[in-house]
Formats: sequence, C-alpha cells, structure tokens
Amino acid sequence: MTHKPTGIVVSMQDEKSQLAEPREGAAVLRARLFERALAEQQAELAADRRSQVGTGDRAEKIRTYNYGERRVTDHRIKFTVHNLDQVLEGSLDELTAALQADEKRRRLEAQAGA
Repeated sequence: MTHKPTGIVVSMQDEKSQLAEPREGAAVLRARLFERALAEQQAELAADRRSQVGTGDRAEKIRTYNYGERRVTDHRIKFTVHNLDQVLEGSLDELTAALQADEKRRRLEAQAGA
C-alpha cells in the first residue's frame, strides 16, 4: 500500500487472512502519517522557539541605558528615547508602544509573505 502524496510505502504479511491485511496496512499507514505530521509540527515549534530565544552573547543586546546622555535604546527595534529618568520610574509607554508597533508590522509582513 502506497500513500501517493508522501510516498510512504507499507507492506503487510502478518495476518493469515488476506482480507485483514489491507485493514492492518491502513492502520500502520495512518500511524506513520500521524508520526510524520507530529514530527513536522514539533520541528516548526522548535524553530519558532529558537528564533525567539537568543544566544546570550554580549553582542546580542536588547536594551542599553546610557546615564550620561539620559538615553534608552532598544536594539531589537532600533528605537531611542531620551527620558531615562522617566523610564527608570516606570513610565514605559513610549517603549511599549514602539514594541507593539514593531510586532504589528512584523505580523503584517508575515501575512503578506504567506
């Protein structure tokens, strides 16, 4: 028995009855197709996870706080604000708005590319 879309081939000779062999072959084929789909899904999730988690290298900066210039730079989205005092007090509105806008832009690009 051959699954044409994937090219998976199953041959069975376990049963004494030739009538039961196609059912057993179909069950084995379904199991192999399920395993393949599961492996693809897990690979996709792993790739997505890897893209979200960095290497931890020093060069892979997320944000820089420059006290001399009262500057905060988010290197992921290349966004700089000059209100370090307010950021340290918890006023993160500008940073979060910029991050949300960048996330929205990336999602739109992904939809357009898909």
